[in-house]
Amino acid sequence: MGILKLYELRSEESMRKARDWFATGFYPESVQDILATLVGEHSADFRMVASYWDMAAAFVVFGAINGEMFNAINTEHVVVYAKLQPFLAGIRAMPGVPPYLYLKHLEPVVLRMTDAEERVAAMRRYMKSRMESRAGEDRK
Repeated sequence: MGILKLYELRSEESMRKARDWFATGFYPESVQDILATLVGEHSADFRMVASYWDMAAAFVVFGAINGEMFNAINTEHVVVYAKLQPFLAGIRAMPGVPPYLYLKHLEPVVLRMTDAEERVAAMRRYMKSRMESRAGEDRK
């Protein structure tokens, strides 16, 4: 039942738009990029996506949803982790940062996957190619 409710939340219109922006329009290169996003035009989008996936992962961490099933039927949480993981140490060192930014629940769920390192690396390669192709389209 819990997983069905999570899917309902994902399909809500503002959440779909936020997820689309996060996947296709958000390519942070530093902690500062993330902090700037938190106070910028896409603040709500960023907060919606990061907090949603950390909350969804909390269901796994606390045993409400089977972790193997969760990882088998989702890939978007790997995108979120792959984009934010390089900056987690810097974010976690900052006082006053919203707790969902720590990805306290999402990180262990992703890292429990037997092929976690390769999946995260593959996702980064995919995102890099998308960003490069998008940059090429913007130049036309």
